[in-house]
Formats: sequence, C-alpha cells, structure tokens
Amino acid sequence: MKEEARLRTAFLGVEQSLTGRRWIGPGPETDRLAEAMAQMTALPRPLCQTLARLGVAADDTEAYLAPTLRDLLPDPRSLRDMEHAAARFLRAVRGGERIAIFADYDVDGGTSAALLIDWLRQMRAPGPTLYIPDRIDEGYGPNVPAMRDLAARHDLILCVDCGTLSHEAIAAAKGADVVVLDHHLGAETLPPALAVVNPNRQDESGDLAHLCAAAVVFLMLVEAGRQLRDAGAQGPDLMTMLDLVALATVADVAPLIGVNRAFVRQGLHIMARRARPGLVALADVARMDTAPNAYHLGFLLGPRVNAGGRIGKADLGARLLACDNATEARAMAERLDQLNSERRDVEAQVRDAALAQAEARGLDAPLVWAAGEGWHPGVVGIVASRLKERANRPAIVIGLEGDEGKGSGRSISGVDLGAAIQRLASEGLLIKGGGHKMAAGLSVARDQIEAAMTRLSELLAKQGAGAAGPAEMRVDGLLMPGAATVDLVTQIESAGPFGAGAPGPRYVFPDCQITFTKALSGAHLKLRFGDGMGASLDAICFGALDGPLGPALMAHGGGRFHLAGRLDINSWGGRQTVQLRLEDAAPA
Repeated sequence: MKEEARLRTAFLGVEQSLTGRRWIGPGPETDRLAEAMAQMTALPRPLCQTLARLGVAADDTEAYLAPTLRDLLPDPRSLRDMEHAAARFLRAVRGGERIAIFADYDVDGGTSAALLIDWLRQMRAPGPTLYIPDRIDEGYGPNVPAMRDLAARHDLILCVDCGTLSHEAIAAAKGADVVVLDHHLGAETLPPALAVVNPNRQDESGDLAHLCAAAVVFLMLVEAGRQLRDAGAQGPDLMTMLDLVALATVADVAPLIGVNRAFVRQGLHIMARRARPGLVALADVARMDTAPNAYHLGFLLGPRVNAGGRIGKADLGARLLACDNATEARAMAERLDQLNSERRDVEAQVRDAALAQAEARGLDAPLVWAAGEGWHPGVVGIVASRLKERANRPAIVIGLEGDEGKGSGRSISGVDLGAAIQRLASEGLLIKGGGHKMAAGLSVARDQIEAAMTRLSELLAKQGAGAAGPAEMRVDGLLMPGAATVDLVTQIESAGPFGAGAPGPRYVFPDCQITFTKALSGAHLKLRFGDGMGASLDAICFGALDGPLGPALMAHGGGRFHLAGRLDINSWGGRQTVQLRLEDAAPA
C-alpha cells in the first residue's frame, strides 16, 4: 500500500512541503466508494470520504457512526488465565486479604491502578497498597527487592501494565500470589505467576492485541462482576469507569479500532459529566473549557499524568486518578501541571542535543539514535518520537549514567521495534528490553551501546526500515474556507474518535493568503488565512516555531500557500467557530 501511494501523483503536486513531506491524496477507489456512499446515505461527501478511507462499507455506516459497547465488548474469558485471575482477585476481596498493586509509571499503568482502587473502594474492601517504581532508581517493571518486600506484607500482588517479562522478580515474591494484567509483548516462556492475562502472550490469538493494559484490567473487572452475579452478589457500575479506560487507550497510542473505539467514545461521555475529582482537577489546570475529545486526552491530560513518572514522584499521577477528594485532587493536579512545565524545559534541552548528534551520525540509516550523559530517562521517549518524526526512521534515545544507559525507542508503521529489542536482549547485547511494535524501552551497558545499536540497525533493516523514503502525509481532499462550517465538522466528528489506527481527516485549503500571524508561548503559531473571496479561517500550529514551518509562514511576504491540517470546533464566549489545526504547508 505504501508503494501504491508513492506511485500516485503527489497531491496538488506537493513533492516536498515546508516540513519536507510528500502529500498523498485519496486513491480513485476511495473516491469511488465515497461517491457511492454519499448517494446511498445522503451523508456529506467529506464524511463519506473519511468513512471510505477507514474501510467502512455503505451498509455499515449507521452502526459505525453509533457504536455500542454491548455489541463490541469481547468475552473476557477469551483471554487465557482471565477466569482464574478474577476468581483469585475476588477471593482476596471476600477474605479481606492484603492486596498490593504494582503499576507502571505511565498513564496506562496509572489508570490501571486507579481502576482497581476505585473498584475496591466501591466494594468497601480494605485499601490496597500502591507501588510504582522510580523510573531512575528502579526502572521499568517489577524488581526483586520491591517484589520480595511486597510479598512479605501482602497476600496478593497485582502487576498492571508490567510483569510479563519479569521472571526473576516474580519468582522472588515468595509467600504471595502474583497476577499479571498486561499487554506488552510476551516471550516464549511466562513468569511464575498465578495468572498472566495478556492479549500479547505468544499463545494468544492476537485478536485483542490492540488493547492497552487498562482495557485488560477493565475486562478482568467485567469477569469479576460476572462471577459476583453468579454468586448472587452485585459489583460496581463499570460503565462509570470508562473515562479511565478512554484516557489510557488514547495516551498509550492504542489503535482506535474495534472495542477500543467504543471504549474511548463512551469514556468521553462519562468524562464530560465531571464526576471523577482527579480528572476534573486535571482538566481545570489544563484549562479545558470544552467537552473532552481524543485530542485533549492525548495532548493535555495524558502528558500531565505522565509528568509525575517522568521527572517527579512516580505515583502522583495514579494517586490523582484514584483520588475521591476534590481539594486533594486540585493540589495534586497543580503539582503535575508544574512538573509538566519542567518536563518540557528538560525535553527541549535533550531534544536539541540528541538531534544534533543524530544529524551528525546521519538520518538515512535504518535506525536513528543518540546517547548523552545525564539525559533524563523521563524524557528520552518523547525525544525519540521527535527524532522518528524528523527522519521517518525508528529512533532510540539513551540517557547515560555511570556504566549504564537507559533508553526508549519509537518506531514507524510496518517496523516492529519491540520484537527487535526483545531479540537484542535475548542475544545478550542489552541488560533488558521489551515493549510494543511502536514503542520500546531498554537498559544497556555503556560499553555495549555501539554494538547494540549496530545490531539493532541490522534487525530493523531486515524489516525494511532503511528503505523508507521521505515522510509522506496523507490528505483526504480539498476544502475552501467558506465550506468549513461548524455543522460539517460536527458531522465529520461523528466518525470518530480519531487517533492511532483511525487517523482523523486532514484537508488542504488551496491557494490561500495569510492575513495575520502571531507567535505564542511554547513555540506555537496562530494565524488567519483566506481565499480572497471573503471567507477566512483561524488556525493554530503547535510547536511550529521549533521547526521550519513556523518561520516560513511568519515570513510569508504576501505569498500564497496550500495549508493542510485537521478541523476543530473552537468554543469561546458561548460562540462556536471552526479552527484549523495546521500541520503542514507548501507554497502555492
């Protein structure tokens, strides 16, 4: 499909935009299907274009535009060990046993822990112990000292968003049962836990491989509810917990397909009720003044929850999400907001240094990587994302301290970075490593970094990483400023939520003149543009001044541009207007 796109004529002839990308428009087959759908359903053509590109058949539009969780929710027992895990969990609850939750320090781990804490609180069970490892001192996942200590004081340890590869640490948890609820890629052998529930186990079908850890925890609670009903008892209302599942799904960049789409869609409705003190406080400090959408989850709430695990207190985000006191939640949210600002400053310093090093090494290899002394482990993953976007190659960024380096990687579509990292660990070139197709983490000895990165580059080259040309940007079609109405955007959003695996539509406004620009804090750019026929639109371009796009548009000199981006509804003073979230531009 990538090759087919490359053979097509560049959209509007844009072979190299201001950000160096080639624009690719919809193919003739998509156009044909969209036209037929528009005639059959009387839906707007731009909406039909989006549905056709997402693979929705004309007969399925009604069901797709109104998905129900009842129809899409999988049977929890389709996952191995699920029934056993839920039964052990309920036995601990009924018996008043001491429960510990060992969670990862990111949003997925925090929401997974908060789901369990909320459920136990509603069941009036004893409060569990929450343990989240320090990113710097302990690293990712269960470790032997922590698990040994927790086992000495608890009867059941639930490892959420971690544990699938933690053989030694789980073996050290003598005297306690361990249940793993995870989604990271599994190895050929499982750790010695009582149950390992993971859709990415080697012996799973892969049908639910797109679930994040919070979704796995949610399914375990669904199964627990079923077992409670079978015993004549009643559990908490799980639908009210979907706000947490939605946040985790989007923030962990899980593809918005199948049940994930229903999780996020329903979760956004729950979040809009503002019933969870932690999320209300977080939304307020993030200055969210409209109903939440997937963009808010991924770019406003998620980074703030993550900030505690990146450069602050590791459990702060999870404690905020589980908090049921508005005053305490407000204090924690303000602290996370402050940490997020500090994180951005640290990230900028590491990003500049890593980019300079990677450029000096060359951005055309199968792997782009950089390593630096004292680079904060909490930001290396974000910086790896920036390198990946810049080079259109998988990227690894490593922070060095002492004899060891801790790094994170991000991949491109079609290249399984997690499997390659796991292979590297099995070959002894890494201290440890693992992850997903698109993201992975690793620890490596300082004197092994060059050898490890050379070998990783070889493994990724076999997957075609080095064959990737300049980045391409898909666009769905043309729009004129006068056609971008609130009604149209509302109808298009009915095909959402949009995100990983189901990208939102991107439109090009052709041959437009920029009439106003203003630099904003955070390297953002605000502008206004029109088509010369009276219609105009406002646009915002986030981070534009950190790259070539912002300076070029500010120095437009009256020239005309093709402007590409996604449409949002902006609410201000009780009035709704359409705004373009600008992503790229090319001289007209």
